[in-house]
Amino acid sequence: MQSSLIGKVEKAKAYAGERHRMQIDNLRVAFHGENSDHEVSFADGEWHCNCDFFTQWQTCSHTMALARVLEGMVPATPETEMAAV
Repeated sequence: MQSSLIGKVEKAKAYAGERHRMQIDNLRVAFHGENSDHEVSFADGEWHCNCDFFTQWQTCSHTMALARVLEGMVPATPETEMAAV
């Protein structure tokens, strides 16, 4: 491996441990739930999911799970902060 590529690999490893450097603005995820698949998105600071629960409550287990996984890289919302408890 070229030395310049080795340096980039090392830098990538360091960045991966520094989540505060990353901010997700837009995201689309195929979420494979227990009962069916769902499409979850994050755009303009808001979560969206096509599951029935989200339609009524504007939060769901899918959005809360992704907010936990991406903690520090997406802004916290009152709905997703419940998942941190």
